[in-house]
Order: sequence, then C-alpha cells, then structure tokens
Amino acid sequence: MTTRPEAEETHRYTNRLANETSPYLLQHAHNPVDWYPWGSDALERARREDRPIFLSIGYSACHWCHVMERESFENPAIAEQLNRDFVPVKVDREERPDLDEVYMAAVQAMTGSGGWPMSVFLTPGLEPFFGGTYFPPSDTHGLPGFPRVLAGVADAYRSRREEVASQAGLLARHLREQLALPPGGADPQHLQLDAAVRRLAATFDGRRGGFGGAPKFPAPMTLEFLLRSWRRSQDPETLRMATVTLEAMANGGIRDQLGGGFARYSTDADWLVPHFEKMLYDNAQLAHAYLEAYRATGEERYRAVVESTLDFVQRELATPDGGFASALDADSEGEEGRFYVWTDGELRAVLTDAALATSEVDVLAGYWGVTPRGNWEGNSILHVAGPAPQQTVLDRATTALLAARELRIRPARDEKQLAAWNGLLLRALAEAGGALGRNDYLAAADGIAGFVRRVLLRPDGGVWRTARDGVGHTPAFLEDYACLADGLLALHAALGRAEDLLLARHLIDRAVADFWDDEAGAFWDTSDAHEAIVARPRSLIDGATPAGNSVAADVLLRLALLTGDADYDRRARSILRIAGDALDRQPQLFGRMLGAVDRALSEQVDVVIATSPDDPGDELRSAAQRGYSPDLVVATINPGDVTADWPLFVDKAPIDRQATAYVCRGYACLAPTSDPATVGR
Repeated sequence: MTTRPEAEETHRYTNRLANETSPYLLQHAHNPVDWYPWGSDALERARREDRPIFLSIGYSACHWCHVMERESFENPAIAEQLNRDFVPVKVDREERPDLDEVYMAAVQAMTGSGGWPMSVFLTPGLEPFFGGTYFPPSDTHGLPGFPRVLAGVADAYRSRREEVASQAGLLARHLREQLALPPGGADPQHLQLDAAVRRLAATFDGRRGGFGGAPKFPAPMTLEFLLRSWRRSQDPETLRMATVTLEAMANGGIRDQLGGGFARYSTDADWLVPHFEKMLYDNAQLAHAYLEAYRATGEERYRAVVESTLDFVQRELATPDGGFASALDADSEGEEGRFYVWTDGELRAVLTDAALATSEVDVLAGYWGVTPRGNWEGNSILHVAGPAPQQTVLDRATTALLAARELRIRPARDEKQLAAWNGLLLRALAEAGGALGRNDYLAAADGIAGFVRRVLLRPDGGVWRTARDGVGHTPAFLEDYACLADGLLALHAALGRAEDLLLARHLIDRAVADFWDDEAGAFWDTSDAHEAIVARPRSLIDGATPAGNSVAADVLLRLALLTGDADYDRRARSILRIAGDALDRQPQLFGRMLGAVDRALSEQVDVVIATSPDDPGDELRSAAQRGYSPDLVVATINPGDVTADWPLFVDKAPIDRQATAYVCRGYACLAPTSDPATVGR
C-alpha cells in the first residue's frame, strides 16, 4: 500500500483504487485496506503467494455498501487482517456484471440469499468457497462480526486446505451446471403467453398494484408485456394490472413528486417508502413503459409521467459529452433520503414564504400526505394522498419546494457512463421524442449516439462497457451491444438516418461474432476479451435490466425484417425456444423475453418512408410513432443511402417529390401515401 505525503493532511491512506474511474472504487481509494481493482496484478499475486482473494462487490448508490465501508474498511485493525491474510479486491458490479452474476450465484448457493455489498472468498484459482453480504464489525443480532469471519476463513485456508478445495470444487461444478442452458424445445406459442398473463394475475395486488408483497420493484418490462397482451386479447383485467400499477407508482413515494424520476424500489407494499437511490436504467425503462401506456390508452397523466421522468434524467444525469451518468445516491448528509423528505414545519414554512395562503398550504399538505407526525422516521415522504389543488397553486408550490430543496446538500452522482444503460435511455428518448413531438428528447438521443461513436466505439469495431471524462475502458458485454443496437433502431425510426441503422446492424453482427454459442443456440454474456473465471455467465432472465439475450432476440427479429437476412430470424427464434418452457412458469423473470416472443408470433408491421431532397419525411415519421403498435418497425430510405438494396427498401421511392410512406401489415400493403393522418391510423 502506498501513501502520498502531500495528501496526508486530508487522507492518511491511498491505495491502488485511486487510479480507477469508477466512483464506487474511488470511494474506497483512501481506505487502509490494500485494495486492488480486479485484474492481472491481483490475480497473479494471489497465485504467486498462494493467498485467498477477498472479493468485495458493490455499487456507489448502495446504502449498506457505505455502511460496511465506514464500519470495517476504514477500521485499521480490520484492514490489517485483510491485508495480512488475503488479496483484497474491490469490484463495481455495474462495471463488471459478469463477476457479479457468477459470484452472486455462488453466495446464493452458499447462504440461500444474496445482495450487496457482496463479500466472497476465492481460491487463487478464482473458485469461491465462502461468502455472504454485509458483515458487521462485531458479533451482533446473530451475525458474526467481520473480524471473526476473516480469522475463520484464513484459518480454514491454512489448516484445512483439502476441505476448502473440496468445497470450492463442488461449488464450481454447481455454478457451471446452474449457468448451463437447457436444450431448445418447440417454438413458444400464444398459449404460453396467455398462461404467463394468468400467472401474473395470481400474484397481482389488485388494490395497490404490483406483484407480490414488499419489497416491490417497478417491473417495467412486465408491464409492457401486459400492455402487449391486452392489445391482442382486449381483456380489461389484463389492462387493469398494468394501469393500476402504473398509477400507484406515479402517485407513490417511489416517484419524486417534486423533481420527477423514480427511486429503485419500494420497501413497503404501498409504494410509499423507497430505497431512495435513482438509477438511470430504472428511469429509462419506466419512461418507456409510461410512454407505451400513453400510446395505448391516450391518458394524458401517463404522458406527464414520461415527460417528468425524462426531464429529470436530462436535468440531473446528463454529462457534457452526450452520455448519461449512472445514478444518484440514496444518502446525503449521512442519512438515507435526507434530500427528499420534509417535516410538516419545513414544508409549511417554505410555502408560506412563497406567499401561498394558509388554506392553500393546508390543501397542499393534505395532497402530499405531510403531517406533523410524518410517515417515515418523523419525516414525510411526499406522495399523492388527497385531493389535488388547483394546477396554478400546485405549480407555485412545486417551484418553491424545489428551490428550497436545491439549498440542501445533494446526493452524490455516479459519473460513470455505462453502454447498456445509455442504450436503454437512447431508446426511451428517441421513441418519446418522435411520439410526443419533443425535439429536445431527439437532440438528447442524438447526443447519446454521438457519445457512442466518439467514446464507446473502439478502433477495432468493438465497444467499451464504461466511460468517464471521455475515456472508455473494459470490453463491453452482450447487454451493451444489444441495448445500444436497440436504441439505435429507435433513433433511426425517429430521425431516419441510415448511419444509425448501419451501426445497429454492425453492433449485432459483432455480438454474433464475439458472443454467439453455436452449440447452445444463444449468446454468452461475455466474450473472449473477458477473463475466464469459474464459470462463463449466460442468462436469459430479465432482472432490473433486461438480459442481453432478450434484447438481442428482439433486435434480431427487427433486423431480419429490415435486411431480409433470415439468419437473424433463425438466431432470434433459437433463443426464444430455449427460454420457452420457463416463460409461463415464471413470467416475472422474463418480461422483455415475453415481449420478444409476442413480436415473433405477431404479424409483421412496417412503415417505410421514402424521402426526397425537398421533403425529409419528418411529419410522416412522427405520425407513424404516435399510436400504440409495439410490433411496428419504422424505417426510412433517403436518396443515396447505402441501404437502398435491402429488400425492405427496394422499389420504395418518393412520389411527386414528396416523402411517401409505404405501410404493410402481414402480407398486405396499403396504397403509398404522403398524408400523415393516413399513416397515423
């Protein structure tokens, strides 16, 4: 461990993490623990010295990660134990989802549960043999203290090596078996989609929305699948599952009622008390889900949520180079949620200073559920609890409270820009910009595309996983390629540029070359550019973010239509067959995959807009995207585009120098039209 004399007044210790770009790793750069980032230096030292590795995985917005750092990693005595007996390695799970997936599966197998911070002990061969999550600094509430854990693991590794090796070997075999895919069966059918809806209905909370009890997660992919299913069946109960949940979240404390945006999940069943961190991936996906609800129902309240969410993202997560930061922390001033909650006195003082009448303040307090007693630890989390005031009064109050809130110490921002999460946002911004006529959203989407080309795209045609301050690093994973391609297809639909369509195809072709497994008929999550660990990860399960295979299958189906290349369709359907048997048994784990299955079983719907030098087709593109048609593929062919020989574009030309739309559904096409009203129908 090295120290810098010039920094000793501020930091007594400085370790190797000081050279990293991840905010989470940088938060630990001045621990007395001799941390290594994951890489050859740490792994080679473990092998050379025959030391076990202590692998700590977390992320910057994780509350209990901060607690364990404060209690244990800043403790010199505990640090001495770690440094003496282990090679300590710190990993940001958002930068290395492969390590997180494999070693989380190991912790869950050993303990029956998982979470972050993840604490796992590895042999020098990277096989896990003991693990857990948060450990307190001393024995408490039935949990062993971290020093006792360290002493026990170190002793076992020294004196019971055969037992450790046997445990590690058994667990490694279990992980490889667990991560193996079942052989593909028959093509999924509509009956499975219907069964998935029934399974979701069995766990639906009809009064409060969501599925199951506390904690409740937003599940935007599941909600979009329900909207798709309702469109096919017209069953009002299917629609109700989606709308009740969307409205409950929009009115709950999980949504920032003042500044927009959603927290990661609700700790209770009523959507009232969130875990206050705000993640880019949640807000990108929820904005898209509310957009789909708006297009499906025409309800303006859903449009308002879309816009407040994307406005929040643009205001608080945008970076100067066009990409978007990952998250806002849950904590500020050492307290979770401090930035967002109010006492009754605080709220009334601000509103009174804003020249609102006492009667208006009373209505506002009732509307937001603010009381002297509070609803969480003596404070009030704002949520919709009563009748709404007049809109002008609500606007004045919101402006005043936001101004007062800005005087507080803000939660820290995780500055790293992740490829997959920016791809999710690119999709949401592009589709919302086109459907809602918001040119600022289209400009932001275009900014992400520029960031991808300038910063994330490597000279060899591959992609970096993460970037900060204009510098990318860490080879991308399948989800990065798939989500960026997905977003670029949405951007092409909105702006009509061939370059976005071509880059989307390039990324998928590169993913096929680097990640496809011919034997299994699906993608790996990692490529040969990533280190070989105890098991090679591959998932079909959609968690808080969609599985790379789910998004890739959906993108492949659209590229098959756009390009006429049947190989894309073959690969997509291979993935869907592998997932098929589990789709209706555990639909909550396959939201995006179920959407891809629905697309594969539905008739193709496409709108091709042929532009002219006099008419770029903006009105036609916007009209095509306003309605609810989740299977719709919108594409543009411009004069001189190199995509002109793709089968979908052949013989499509503007008529009378006006941009012309060619609309086809299934095996029937309508007459070409230059009338946006006709395309919009």
